[in-house]
Amino acid sequence: MHIEPFGVEIWMNEWETKCEWNLAETCVESLTIEELLKLAGKNHTDLSELLTMKMTYGAIEGSDRLRRAIATLYDRQKVENTIVTHGTIGANMLIHKALVSAGDRVVAVVPTYQQHYSIPASIGADVHQLKLREENGFLPDLDELRALVTPDTRLIAINNPNNPTGALMDRSMLEEIAEIAREADAWILCDEVYRGTDQSGSGMTDSIADIYKKGISTAGMSKAYSLAGLRLGWIVGPTDVIEQVSIHRDYDTISVGMIDDHFAALALENRDQVLARSQSITRGNFAILRDWVAQEPLISWIEPKSGTTALLKYELPMTSREFCVGLLKKTGVMFTPGSALGMEGYVRIGYANNPDILKKGLALVSDYLSDMSAAA
Repeated sequence: MHIEPFGVEIWMNEWETKCEWNLAETCVESLTIEELLKLAGKNHTDLSELLTMKMTYGAIEGSDRLRRAIATLYDRQKVENTIVTHGTIGANMLIHKALVSAGDRVVAVVPTYQQHYSIPASIGADVHQLKLREENGFLPDLDELRALVTPDTRLIAINNPNNPTGALMDRSMLEEIAEIAREADAWILCDEVYRGTDQSGSGMTDSIADIYKKGISTAGMSKAYSLAGLRLGWIVGPTDVIEQVSIHRDYDTISVGMIDDHFAALALENRDQVLARSQSITRGNFAILRDWVAQEPLISWIEPKSGTTALLKYELPMTSREFCVGLLKKTGVMFTPGSALGMEGYVRIGYANNPDILKKGLALVSDYLSDMSAAA
């Protein structure tokens, strides 16, 4: 089976261990186990409960404890509507494999995580891309979506909050997309891995699984919950989808690690504390980044409404890869080139890391921009 090389992951693999100031990271500053225990009102002595844990496969679909915690993240979901996966990346892969066959029509909003168009294309689906544009605030043009979603459309793939733009579809827009899907009897897969990081209010985006009967939500512990090291995600959707996913999952997952399951459940049971920490970081760092963009004449953007990433448009006569490689070699600062996301002329910044790293990295980017401007 042929599949297109994964642009973002190839870039990260090439450079992430070679940079000094990582402004390409998309997770909220990662928690240590000690920090997680503290947020949960526990301490080192509570780790003793792990000592008697027998290292078997554990619950195949995920422990009841964890699936109950996942279900409470949604308004209308129950334990039987959830299944645990190897990260959100595993959740997305399983949905595409379970629902899409060769010849099926799939509509994918781009830019997005590359899984949502490259995996169905590798299966032999007829993939149509709906390009997000800056003039629309990187939100989908619903008239264009209606034109792409024909009666034979099998799946619509969206990403909310969006990576890499940070655009946020509100409930009203999601309901309109659901209506478009309903007319075609199509599934909607919404990658919601950044859910919980909205820049205002509670931070929690409405979920497609709660809005549309054929809506499927995927998410995980890596971004908003700062626990990428657990490599744990989930699918929430109709029980018939969960059953179809389970068939495919038996071939590539069996179960997630019991220790990963344990700490994910602990974090979700104490999500108010975990998300309060995450939102403090994302909202504080967003203010730093917004002030920086305002004083950089060569940089412009559409302000993100959620998530941990933003697209920065630069005004220099070079490709985004040339920009990013030059920046890395001269300053040690790492961005992600827009070319890895199908967005040439932009770079993606991840701004949810340590505030001191963000400040220092941006200062070095300013020096680089000044030098490049003078040279140009």
